[in-house]
Amino acid sequence: MRRSTIVVRPVPGNRSRAMLQYDCLRLPAAIGRGGRTAFKREGDGATPIATMPLLHGFSRGDRVAGLRTPLPMHHIRKDMLWCDQPRHASYNRLVRAPFKPSHEEMMRKDGLYDVCLVMDWNITARRRHRGSAIFFHLIRPGYEPTAGCIAVSQRDMRRLIPFIRKGTVVRVM
Repeated sequence: MRRSTIVVRPVPGNRSRAMLQYDCLRLPAAIGRGGRTAFKREGDGATPIATMPLLHGFSRGDRVAGLRTPLPMHHIRKDMLWCDQPRHASYNRLVRAPFKPSHEEMMRKDGLYDVCLVMDWNITARRRHRGSAIFFHLIRPGYEPTAGCIAVSQRDMRRLIPFIRKGTVVRVM
């Protein structure tokens, strides 16, 4: 049986870079511009130091084809948004447009969410202001920092995703 844990360790000297390890795969990654934190707060730009099971994922069928994974995946539609307004009842949940409170569009122009995996950070045990939309997604060119997510290249995501299933754990150290 394959290991079911993805370990994310910081790279010394660069708080927004990390090395991701799954079994014998070692892949470069970007993490939050605020580095890592054990006290995650909405908008701090930090990646939570936590053990987060993967729940499901999203993909852009018009941009990314041929993904094969046991992880439940959903095709992103234009009306899909993610609520990041801590005071709203749908905080840290998928919502549908039109939606006025603060949110993120899932169908991004920059391609970051062309493959976007949802980690269980503040979802099953949700608390206001503890951070929303902490995803495992695709990287910006140059491995620019994220807003708190974990990001890898599309090539590396394609190498990793066939082994990912619901319950695979992402452990940020």
